[in-house]
Amino acid sequence: MLRWTITFIILAIIAGIFGFGGIAAGATSIAKILFFFFIVLFIISLITGRRKI
Repeated sequence: MLRWTITFIILAIIAGIFGFGGIAAGATSIAKILFFFFIVLFIISLITGRRKI
């Protein structure tokens, strides 16, 4: 799950760069939402991925 989270956060950052740079002005809000969503998923996967039962 950590691998998927890292993949998606990289995609969100790339989408954010294009959206914030003015290349795709309509994608800015979507990129912001994706960026924060995957930051949260990344943090959750870091917390739960370290536990060993």
